[in-house]
Amino acid sequence: MASKSSSSSASRSGGASKKPAKLPVTKEQLLAWYQDMLLIRRFEEKSGQLYGMGLIAGFCHLYIGQEAVVVGVQGALEAGDQVITGYRDHGHMLAAGMTANGVMAELTGREGGYSRGKGGSMHMFSREKQFFGGHGIVGAQVPIGTGLAFANKYRGNGNICAAYFGDGAANQGQVYESFNMAKLWNLPVVYIIENNQYAMGTSVKRASSETELYKRGASFGIPGEPVDGMDVIAVYEAAKKAAAHARGGKGPFILEMKTYRYRGHSMSDPAKYRTRDEVNEFRDHKDPLDLARKKIIDAGWSDEEALKEMDKEVKRVVNESAEFAKTSPEPDPSELYTDVLVEV
Repeated sequence: MASKSSSSSASRSGGASKKPAKLPVTKEQLLAWYQDMLLIRRFEEKSGQLYGMGLIAGFCHLYIGQEAVVVGVQGALEAGDQVITGYRDHGHMLAAGMTANGVMAELTGREGGYSRGKGGSMHMFSREKQFFGGHGIVGAQVPIGTGLAFANKYRGNGNICAAYFGDGAANQGQVYESFNMAKLWNLPVVYIIENNQYAMGTSVKRASSETELYKRGASFGIPGEPVDGMDVIAVYEAAKKAAAHARGGKGPFILEMKTYRYRGHSMSDPAKYRTRDEVNEFRDHKDPLDLARKKIIDAGWSDEEALKEMDKEVKRVVNESAEFAKTSPEPDPSELYTDVLVEV
Protein backbone atom coordinates (compact mmCIF):
# COMPACT_ATOMS: atom_id res chain seq x y z
CA MET A 1 0.00 0.00 0.00
CA ALA A 2 1.35 3.46 -0.90
CA SER A 3 2.05 5.79 1.97
CA LYS A 4 0.02 8.95 2.50
CA SER A 5 3.02 11.09 1.60
CA SER A 6 3.69 9.21 -1.64
CA SER A 7 0.00 9.47 -2.57
CA SER A 8 0.04 13.22 -1.98
CA SER A 9 3.24 13.51 -4.00
CA ALA A 10 1.66 11.65 -6.93
CA SER A 11 -1.34 13.96 -6.79
CA ARG A 12 0.83 17.08 -6.83
CA SER A 13 2.98 15.80 -9.70
CA GLY A 14 0.07 14.81 -11.90
CA GLY A 15 0.24 11.08 -11.23
CA ALA A 16 -2.58 8.53 -11.16
CA SER A 17 -5.10 10.95 -9.67
CA LYS A 18 -4.76 13.44 -12.53
CA LYS A 19 -7.98 13.77 -14.51
CA PRO A 20 -7.77 13.58 -18.31
CA ALA A 21 -8.20 16.86 -20.18
CA LYS A 22 -11.75 17.48 -21.36
CA LEU A 23 -12.02 16.92 -25.11
CA PRO A 24 -13.93 19.37 -27.36
CA VAL A 25 -15.81 16.51 -29.04
CA THR A 26 -18.20 13.82 -27.88
CA LYS A 27 -17.44 10.18 -27.18
CA GLU A 28 -19.60 9.17 -30.14
CA GLN A 29 -17.76 11.50 -32.51
CA LEU A 30 -14.26 10.38 -31.58
CA LEU A 31 -15.11 6.67 -31.62
CA ALA A 32 -16.76 7.02 -35.03
CA TRP A 33 -13.76 8.93 -36.38
CA TYR A 34 -11.36 6.34 -35.01
CA GLN A 35 -13.35 3.60 -36.74
CA ASP A 36 -13.33 5.56 -40.02
CA MET A 37 -9.57 6.06 -39.80
CA LEU A 38 -9.12 2.35 -39.06
CA LEU A 39 -11.22 1.50 -42.11
CA ILE A 40 -9.08 3.69 -44.35
CA ARG A 41 -5.82 2.29 -42.91
CA ARG A 42 -6.85 -1.35 -43.25
CA PHE A 43 -8.39 -0.78 -46.67
CA GLU A 44 -5.19 0.80 -47.97
CA GLU A 45 -3.07 -1.97 -46.51
CA LYS A 46 -5.25 -4.52 -48.32
CA SER A 47 -5.06 -2.47 -51.52
CA GLY A 48 -1.29 -2.61 -51.33
CA GLN A 49 -1.47 -6.40 -50.97
CA LEU A 50 -3.79 -6.77 -53.97
CA TYR A 51 -1.53 -4.51 -56.03
CA GLY A 52 1.42 -6.75 -55.18
CA MET A 53 -0.62 -9.77 -56.32
CA GLY A 54 -1.29 -8.12 -59.69
CA LEU A 55 -5.02 -7.67 -59.04
CA ILE A 56 -4.81 -3.86 -59.21
CA ALA A 57 -3.25 -2.41 -62.34
CA GLY A 58 -2.06 1.05 -63.28
CA PHE A 59 -1.31 3.72 -60.72
CA CYS A 60 -2.27 3.29 -57.09
CA HIS A 61 -1.60 6.00 -54.49
CA LEU A 62 -2.11 4.98 -50.86
CA TYR A 63 -3.33 7.30 -48.09
CA ILE A 64 -1.63 5.57 -45.15
CA GLY A 65 -0.61 8.19 -42.57
CA GLN A 66 -3.00 10.90 -43.75
CA GLU A 67 -6.26 9.44 -42.43
CA ALA A 68 -6.98 12.16 -39.86
CA VAL A 69 -7.22 14.84 -42.55
CA VAL A 70 -10.20 13.57 -44.50
CA VAL A 71 -11.99 12.08 -41.47
CA GLY A 72 -11.72 15.32 -39.49
CA VAL A 73 -12.87 17.48 -42.40
CA GLN A 74 -15.76 15.14 -43.22
CA GLY A 75 -16.92 15.49 -39.62
CA ALA A 76 -17.37 19.23 -40.16
CA LEU A 77 -19.37 18.96 -43.41
CA GLU A 78 -23.14 18.91 -43.71
CA ALA A 79 -25.57 17.00 -45.92
CA GLY A 80 -25.32 18.27 -49.49
CA ASP A 81 -21.74 19.57 -49.19
CA GLN A 82 -19.48 18.33 -51.98
CA VAL A 83 -16.03 16.78 -51.88
CA ILE A 84 -13.47 16.71 -54.70
CA THR A 85 -9.85 15.61 -54.61
CA GLY A 86 -6.85 14.40 -56.61
CA TYR A 87 -5.56 10.90 -57.28
CA ARG A 88 -4.79 9.87 -53.65
CA ASP A 89 -8.50 9.44 -53.16
CA HIS A 90 -9.52 6.09 -51.62
CA GLY A 91 -9.66 7.55 -48.11
CA HIS A 92 -11.85 10.43 -49.25
CA MET A 93 -14.32 8.02 -50.81
CA LEU A 94 -14.60 5.89 -47.69
CA ALA A 95 -14.91 8.93 -45.42
CA ALA A 96 -17.72 10.24 -47.66
CA GLY A 97 -19.67 7.04 -47.04
CA MET A 98 -18.91 5.12 -50.23
CA THR A 99 -18.76 1.38 -49.57
CA ALA A 100 -15.54 -0.59 -49.29
CA ASN A 101 -17.00 -3.15 -51.72
CA GLY A 102 -17.64 -0.58 -54.44
CA VAL A 103 -14.28 1.15 -54.04
CA MET A 104 -12.27 -2.10 -54.02
CA ALA A 105 -14.16 -3.44 -57.03
CA GLU A 106 -13.30 -0.29 -58.94
CA LEU A 107 -9.63 -0.58 -57.94
CA THR A 108 -9.57 -4.05 -59.45
CA GLY A 109 -11.43 -2.96 -62.61
CA ARG A 110 -14.61 -4.90 -61.91
CA GLU A 111 -18.20 -4.28 -62.91
CA GLY A 112 -19.25 -3.80 -59.28
CA GLY A 113 -17.08 -0.71 -58.92
CA TYR A 114 -18.29 2.87 -58.65
CA SER A 115 -17.25 3.63 -62.24
CA ARG A 116 -18.24 0.12 -63.38
CA GLY A 117 -14.61 -0.91 -63.59
CA LYS A 118 -13.57 1.78 -66.08
CA GLY A 119 -12.07 4.42 -63.79
CA GLY A 120 -9.70 2.53 -61.53
CA SER A 121 -7.87 4.04 -58.58
CA MET A 122 -7.87 7.66 -59.68
CA HIS A 123 -11.32 8.15 -61.20
CA MET A 124 -14.30 7.23 -59.06
CA PHE A 125 -17.42 9.26 -58.46
CA SER A 126 -20.63 9.12 -56.44
CA ARG A 127 -23.34 11.70 -56.99
CA GLU A 128 -25.29 10.08 -54.16
CA LYS A 129 -22.47 10.78 -51.68
CA GLN A 130 -21.61 14.16 -53.25
CA PHE A 131 -18.15 12.86 -54.16
CA PHE A 132 -17.00 14.37 -57.46
CA GLY A 133 -13.70 12.49 -57.94
CA GLY A 134 -10.74 11.38 -58.00
CA HIS A 135 -8.77 13.34 -60.66
CA GLY A 136 -5.51 12.19 -62.21
CA ILE A 137 -4.29 15.56 -63.52
CA VAL A 138 -2.36 17.47 -60.85
CA GLY A 139 -4.44 20.40 -59.62
CA ALA A 140 -7.25 19.91 -62.15
CA GLN A 141 -9.81 19.26 -59.40
CA VAL A 142 -9.33 22.76 -57.92
CA PRO A 143 -11.12 24.74 -60.68
CA ILE A 144 -13.81 22.05 -60.82
CA GLY A 145 -14.34 22.33 -57.06
CA THR A 146 -14.49 26.10 -57.45
CA GLY A 147 -17.17 25.58 -60.09
CA LEU A 148 -19.17 23.40 -57.70
CA ALA A 149 -18.99 26.22 -55.17
CA PHE A 150 -20.15 28.68 -57.85
CA ALA A 151 -23.17 26.44 -58.51
CA ASN A 152 -23.95 26.36 -54.78
CA LYS A 153 -23.93 30.14 -54.58
CA TYR A 154 -25.98 30.48 -57.78
CA ARG A 155 -28.60 28.08 -56.43
CA GLY A 156 -28.53 29.54 -52.92
CA ASN A 157 -28.61 26.06 -51.40
CA GLY A 158 -26.33 26.81 -48.42
CA ASN A 159 -23.84 24.09 -49.34
CA ILE A 160 -20.06 24.34 -49.57
CA CYS A 161 -17.40 22.43 -51.48
CA ALA A 162 -14.32 20.92 -49.84
CA ALA A 163 -11.59 20.91 -52.50
CA TYR A 164 -8.50 18.90 -51.60
CA PHE A 165 -5.10 19.14 -53.25
CA GLY A 166 -1.49 18.48 -52.31
CA ASP A 167 1.65 20.52 -51.74
CA GLY A 168 2.78 19.73 -55.30
CA ALA A 169 -0.49 20.94 -56.83
CA ALA A 170 -0.23 24.11 -54.71
CA ASN A 171 2.29 25.42 -57.28
CA GLN A 172 -0.04 24.98 -60.26
CA GLY A 173 -1.27 28.05 -62.11
CA GLN A 174 -4.89 26.89 -62.32
CA VAL A 175 -4.98 26.86 -58.50
CA TYR A 176 -4.32 30.62 -58.41
CA GLU A 177 -6.84 31.33 -61.14
CA SER A 178 -9.35 29.48 -58.96
CA PHE A 179 -8.33 31.46 -55.87
CA ASN A 180 -8.87 34.72 -57.74
CA MET A 181 -12.37 33.84 -58.95
CA ALA A 182 -13.38 32.27 -55.65
CA LYS A 183 -12.58 35.42 -53.71
CA LEU A 184 -13.83 37.77 -56.41
CA TRP A 185 -17.26 36.15 -56.12
CA ASN A 186 -16.96 35.05 -52.47
CA LEU A 187 -17.68 31.44 -53.32
CA PRO A 188 -18.46 28.89 -50.57
CA VAL A 189 -15.35 26.71 -50.92
CA VAL A 190 -12.77 25.42 -48.45
CA TYR A 191 -9.41 24.65 -50.06
CA ILE A 192 -7.61 21.89 -48.17
CA ILE A 193 -3.91 21.54 -48.91
CA GLU A 194 -2.71 18.10 -47.82
CA ASN A 195 0.95 18.92 -47.28
CA ASN A 196 2.62 15.52 -46.92
CA GLN A 197 5.95 17.29 -47.49
CA TYR A 198 7.15 15.53 -50.63
CA ALA A 199 4.63 16.01 -53.47
CA MET A 200 5.69 13.34 -55.96
CA GLY A 201 9.17 12.97 -54.48
CA THR A 202 10.65 16.44 -54.04
CA SER A 203 10.67 18.10 -50.64
CA VAL A 204 8.40 21.13 -50.39
CA LYS A 205 11.44 23.06 -49.15
CA ARG A 206 13.15 22.51 -52.51
CA ALA A 207 10.10 23.16 -54.68
CA SER A 208 8.33 26.12 -53.03
CA SER A 209 9.67 29.61 -52.38
CA GLU A 210 6.94 30.05 -49.75
CA THR A 211 6.72 26.87 -47.71
CA GLU A 212 3.89 28.04 -45.44
CA LEU A 213 1.23 27.04 -47.91
CA TYR A 214 -1.72 28.41 -45.94
CA LYS A 215 -0.46 31.88 -46.92
CA ARG A 216 -0.89 31.19 -50.62
CA GLY A 217 -4.24 33.00 -50.76
CA ALA A 218 -3.00 36.18 -49.03
CA SER A 219 -2.69 38.28 -52.19
CA PHE A 220 -6.30 37.40 -53.06
CA GLY A 221 -7.61 38.25 -49.60
CA ILE A 222 -8.26 34.59 -48.71
CA PRO A 223 -7.58 33.73 -45.05
CA GLY A 224 -5.70 30.56 -44.20
CA GLU A 225 -4.49 28.51 -41.26
CA PRO A 226 -1.94 25.75 -40.64
CA VAL A 227 -3.33 22.62 -38.97
CA ASP A 228 -1.81 19.55 -37.33
CA GLY A 229 -3.07 17.08 -39.90
CA MET A 230 -2.13 14.09 -37.75
CA ASP A 231 -4.65 15.04 -35.02
CA VAL A 232 -8.24 14.33 -36.07
CA ILE A 233 -9.68 16.67 -33.42
CA ALA A 234 -7.45 19.57 -34.51
CA VAL A 235 -8.51 18.94 -38.11
CA TYR A 236 -12.19 18.88 -37.16
CA GLU A 237 -11.95 22.12 -35.16
CA ALA A 238 -10.18 23.94 -38.02
CA ALA A 239 -12.53 22.54 -40.66
CA LYS A 240 -15.59 23.55 -38.63
CA LYS A 241 -14.30 27.14 -38.49
CA ALA A 242 -13.45 27.21 -42.22
CA ALA A 243 -16.80 25.68 -43.19
CA ALA A 244 -18.70 28.27 -41.13
CA HIS A 245 -16.69 31.03 -42.83
CA ALA A 246 -17.51 29.74 -46.33
CA ARG A 247 -21.14 28.90 -45.54
CA GLY A 248 -21.64 32.31 -43.97
CA GLY A 249 -21.04 34.14 -47.24
CA LYS A 250 -17.48 35.26 -46.42
CA GLY A 251 -15.93 33.38 -49.32
CA PRO A 252 -13.11 30.84 -49.54
CA PHE A 253 -10.81 29.65 -46.77
CA ILE A 254 -7.50 27.75 -47.01
CA LEU A 255 -6.45 25.03 -44.57
CA GLU A 256 -2.92 23.67 -44.80
CA MET A 257 -2.95 20.19 -43.29
CA LYS A 258 0.56 19.32 -42.16
CA THR A 259 0.54 15.57 -42.61
CA TYR A 260 2.76 12.71 -43.78
CA ARG A 261 2.42 9.66 -45.99
CA TYR A 262 4.23 6.52 -44.90
CA ARG A 263 4.42 4.91 -48.32
CA GLY A 264 5.91 6.22 -51.55
CA HIS A 265 4.10 8.58 -53.89
CA SER A 266 2.61 5.56 -55.64
CA MET A 267 3.12 1.81 -55.41
CA SER A 268 6.03 2.05 -57.88
CA ASP A 269 7.93 4.62 -55.76
CA PRO A 270 10.62 3.23 -53.40
CA ALA A 271 10.75 6.64 -51.62
CA LYS A 272 14.55 6.75 -51.39
CA TYR A 273 14.46 10.55 -51.09
CA ARG A 274 13.81 10.36 -47.33
CA THR A 275 15.37 8.50 -44.43
CA ARG A 276 13.95 5.53 -42.56
CA ASP A 277 14.45 7.47 -39.31
CA GLU A 278 12.19 10.26 -40.58
CA VAL A 279 9.39 7.84 -41.47
CA ASN A 280 9.76 6.03 -38.15
CA GLU A 281 9.57 9.32 -36.26
CA PHE A 282 6.08 9.93 -37.66
CA ARG A 283 4.99 6.29 -37.28
CA ASP A 284 6.16 6.04 -33.69
CA HIS A 285 5.23 9.46 -32.32
CA LYS A 286 2.68 11.15 -34.59
CA ASP A 287 0.53 8.39 -36.03
CA PRO A 288 -3.09 9.63 -36.31
CA LEU A 289 -4.60 6.34 -35.17
CA ASP A 290 -2.29 6.08 -32.16
CA LEU A 291 -3.02 9.68 -31.15
CA ALA A 292 -6.79 9.16 -31.38
CA ARG A 293 -6.63 5.83 -29.53
CA LYS A 294 -4.70 7.42 -26.68
CA LYS A 295 -7.27 10.21 -26.38
CA ILE A 296 -10.11 7.67 -26.31
CA ILE A 297 -8.49 5.54 -23.61
CA ASP A 298 -7.32 8.50 -21.52
CA ALA A 299 -10.86 9.88 -21.55
CA GLY A 300 -12.21 6.54 -20.33
CA TRP A 301 -14.39 6.19 -23.42
CA SER A 302 -13.17 2.71 -24.33
CA ASP A 303 -10.38 0.27 -23.59
CA GLU A 304 -7.76 -1.68 -25.53
CA GLU A 305 -9.89 -4.82 -25.79
CA ALA A 306 -12.92 -3.00 -27.21
CA LEU A 307 -10.76 -1.14 -29.72
CA LYS A 308 -9.14 -4.41 -30.79
CA GLU A 309 -12.63 -5.80 -31.44
CA MET A 310 -13.41 -2.72 -33.52
CA ASP A 311 -10.24 -3.33 -35.54
CA LYS A 312 -11.23 -6.97 -36.02
CA GLU A 313 -14.63 -5.93 -37.40
CA VAL A 314 -13.01 -3.39 -39.73
CA LYS A 315 -10.64 -6.06 -41.04
CA ARG A 316 -13.65 -8.31 -41.70
CA VAL A 317 -15.29 -5.57 -43.79
CA VAL A 318 -12.08 -4.98 -45.74
CA ASN A 319 -11.47 -8.70 -46.37
CA GLU A 320 -15.06 -8.99 -47.54
CA SER A 321 -14.49 -6.11 -49.98
CA ALA A 322 -11.45 -7.90 -51.42
CA GLU A 323 -13.50 -11.08 -51.93
CA PHE A 324 -16.31 -9.07 -53.51
CA ALA A 325 -13.82 -7.50 -55.91
CA LYS A 326 -12.25 -10.83 -56.84
CA THR A 327 -15.62 -12.43 -57.60
CA SER A 328 -17.21 -9.45 -59.36
CA PRO A 329 -17.12 -9.88 -63.17
CA GLU A 330 -15.05 -7.69 -65.45
CA PRO A 331 -16.97 -5.10 -67.49
CA ASP A 332 -18.60 -6.25 -70.70
CA PRO A 333 -16.71 -4.99 -73.79
CA SER A 334 -19.79 -2.93 -74.71
CA GLU A 335 -18.96 -0.69 -71.73
CA LEU A 336 -16.24 0.88 -73.88
CA TYR A 337 -18.97 2.88 -75.58
CA THR A 338 -20.96 3.98 -72.54
CA ASP A 339 -20.48 7.21 -70.52
CA VAL A 340 -18.72 8.83 -73.48
CA LEU A 341 -21.49 11.12 -74.72
CA VAL A 342 -24.54 12.59 -73.02
CA GLU A 343 -27.46 13.48 -75.27
CA VAL A 344 -29.61 16.35 -74.03
